Amino acid sequence: QVQLVESGGGLVQAGGSLRLSCAASGNTICISAMSWHRQAPGKERELVATITSGGSTNYADSVKGRFTISRDNAKNTVYLQMNSLKPEDTAVYYCNADLMSPSGYVVPWGPGTQVTVSN
Repeated sequence: QVQLVESGGGLVQAGGSLRLSCAASGNTICISAMSWHRQAPGKERELVATITSGGSTNYADSVKGRFTISRDNAKNTVYLQMNSLKPEDTAVYYCNADLMSPSGYVVPWGPGTQVTVSN
């Protein structure tokens, strides 16, 4: 069984930075795209950033120029460097991955990590 676990969330002042990590564990054959999503209270979950296995990236307009997604394929880990954080970035951040396991194609989600940005 493949699992994703996020880490790196916390409380930070506006203008500060955080770096989130998400590691995939278990029996993975290959991982294609990996993504970060977030969900603020009372709002729907939204896509923040995506990175393909080849390193191509895509970002939500609200985070372009402030967030950077990267990955370490050898460690099955995806990162989200978040700079110039704003109170509206407060949310639970989730990662997910499109991957092939011995049981087939799966898209697991991590349990999430809380990011709180104060004024």
